[in-house]
Amino acid sequence: MKESSEYKVLVVEDEEAIREMLSFTLHRAGYEVIEAADAREGAEQLEQKPDLVLLDWMLPGISGVEFARRLRSGSETRDIPIIMLTARGEEENKLKGFEVGADDYMTKPFSTQELLARIKAVLRRASRQEVQQDLIAVNGLELDLAGHRVRVGEKSLDMGPTEFRLLSFFMSHAERVFSRDQLLDQVWGDNVYIEDRTVDVHIRRLRKALEPFGYDAHIQTVRGAGYRFSRQI
Repeated sequence: MKESSEYKVLVVEDEEAIREMLSFTLHRAGYEVIEAADAREGAEQLEQKPDLVLLDWMLPGISGVEFARRLRSGSETRDIPIIMLTARGEEENKLKGFEVGADDYMTKPFSTQELLARIKAVLRRASRQEVQQDLIAVNGLELDLAGHRVRVGEKSLDMGPTEFRLLSFFMSHAERVFSRDQLLDQVWGDNVYIEDRTVDVHIRRLRKALEPFGYDAHIQTVRGAGYRFSRQI
């Protein structure tokens, strides 16, 4: 993992006092900080190629949730880690944040030390992506680890980085059942802040990506045990 001084963090927060506090905290920790007061400015700052986005949920104009959705749909921005910042602490709002592609979620007010720990964990997880030359194929479904692509014939499947890691792990360990905790350890790594319900969210997103090609049935729920990827459906 690179040193903090080698990372750029884009802070998209409309409340100036909070934005200045975040900027000060990140600068002091060694990060290069890019600031934006709303989603429009945030989109403009993407030209600076940030390594992570701290994104407020409640933004004027385009909401943070919609901005996160747009980041995940862009070919050049889909892999940028996102940490959502919000006063909304209810579980359904957390799940909505994860549904649109957030990697982590912090409820205001929060400890700056916890924020820095979460940023470090998310960046560590992102940097852990191994470049390999392997191609995993199951019944016509091909996962290209080196190219970070999933294909069926000549067609590419659209999925986010977490779903790609999850599918890669499943296809590499076909027919084995894994609990939520085991999947958190193997796919998310040592980020202790992620809740086990997050696994269910990404399983649903993975199935949705595979559904148009009929491969969603390979991701099977084993009642009381967890999930598995089966070669047979």
